[in-house]
Amino acid sequence: MIDWHAALPLLGTGAALVCGLMLVLWLMHFPIRNAAIVDIGWGTALATLATTYAVMGAGLAERRWLLAATVIVYGLRLSLYLFTTRIWGHPEEGRYVELRREWAPNAALRFLIFYEFQALMAVLLSLPFLAAALNPAPAIGAIEWAALLLWVVAKLGESLADWQLHRFRSRAENKGRVCDAGLWRYSRHPNYFFEWLIWVAWALYGAASPGGWMGWLSPALMLYFLFRVTGIPATEAQALRTKGEAYRRYQARTSAFVPMPPRPA
Repeated sequence: MIDWHAALPLLGTGAALVCGLMLVLWLMHFPIRNAAIVDIGWGTALATLATTYAVMGAGLAERRWLLAATVIVYGLRLSLYLFTTRIWGHPEEGRYVELRREWAPNAALRFLIFYEFQALMAVLLSLPFLAAALNPAPAIGAIEWAALLLWVVAKLGESLADWQLHRFRSRAENKGRVCDAGLWRYSRHPNYFFEWLIWVAWALYGAASPGGWMGWLSPALMLYFLFRVTGIPATEAQALRTKGEAYRRYQARTSAFVPMPPRPA
């Protein structure tokens, strides 16, 4: 089991840092009028938690910092990508415009709750990082090396999907069209699929540590949120509003999540 006497100070420090981060981003969203800035906070919060655990944890240093490095790379790349493609010089994303409309006249308060909920979710999902940071085992095991290999594969897949979507959208002739090129031909959300695999890799890494079985809650929750809350439902609702019948045809022939050959028209 996790040594909660050692774990609670790490959790408390991490929670205070990421809740403060989200509060700052919430305040920033007023002058820029773009609530999508919360997405930057998500990746940065995870990197902050992993770094906090690596600094304060009492486990094997190599184990702590190998995992922290993967989370830092993931978090900072995600934050930079979202900042350059959805925030800097861009209008507020459609799903946040819709939330602002639905939540009026209490949108400001509800966005604050939404931002802080993201912080608390990041703390909950960081359990694999916490378990690994407290693991005193003197060597990194085969399961952990396998998890790192899976992370590399998933990270490359996610980066490729993001790059293909950005390239498609950057071409003027594709304005208003559905991206069905590259990985997007085989999955409507390959970026979400590979992101979920990243969480599977982290859970596998944490599972090699005492109490690490709790880390499997992270990919399970991520899958639930992708399918039921903020991921696929919101993204597809916006796509149907803007692309209509073309997106319905794309839905009919293309897997929602796991990359698979397209179905016949």
